[in-house]
Amino acid sequence: MDCDLMEKQVVSKKRVADHGEVYTGKREVNAMLDLVKDQTERIDSRFLEPACGKGNFLTEILERKLRVVESRYGKSQLEYERNAVLAVSSIYGIDILEDNVKECRRRLLDIVDRRYGRLFKEEFLGAVAFILERNIIWGDALTLKTVGENPQPIVFSEWSPVNGSKIKRRDFTFEELLRCAVPEGMTLFSDPDEKAFSPQSVRDDYRLTHYLRLADAEQ
Repeated sequence: MDCDLMEKQVVSKKRVADHGEVYTGKREVNAMLDLVKDQTERIDSRFLEPACGKGNFLTEILERKLRVVESRYGKSQLEYERNAVLAVSSIYGIDILEDNVKECRRRLLDIVDRRYGRLFKEEFLGAVAFILERNIIWGDALTLKTVGENPQPIVFSEWSPVNGSKIKRRDFTFEELLRCAVPEGMTLFSDPDEKAFSPQSVRDDYRLTHYLRLADAEQ
């Protein structure tokens, strides 16, 4: 195997030994995502990577989603922002290594910044960064808890668009989402039409909020 490729896929032998960390190459990532190509190009389809590393899968998923957003809504800043937020908020990740989590968030934010900046001047990255802080979690997908001091149950937020520019947020524990998962057609959050999949939220009293002011709703 090419040495440069090895450097990209392996950070250190210690990390491989301690955590089994080997990054998936871009060619393999795209080949695997092409197996579910229709879903990767659906703006609102949800993806969870329980060992996301630096985000090789998640960044490619976001790139695909934002290409669709740009092709459909590139002439309208408002529509682009609404749908870009929807694309970002549909991507979730967990990793046991804090540096991976930070790098994954940074890469995802950079993708939005680069693509958005080619079209519009006004920034909305604050809302995107806020969502990524809650969707990309420093945690252990096996214990279902966060990592670091005072581990807590992993909690993911569901971000549902309402009335165009408003977002409704509901929080669910990862454990509850797994408990309610169905074998076929599994989704990250419940669908109102799927009675077999009805997880209970741990918080749903966030006020309906404009997507640019999501951080304010947590207060």
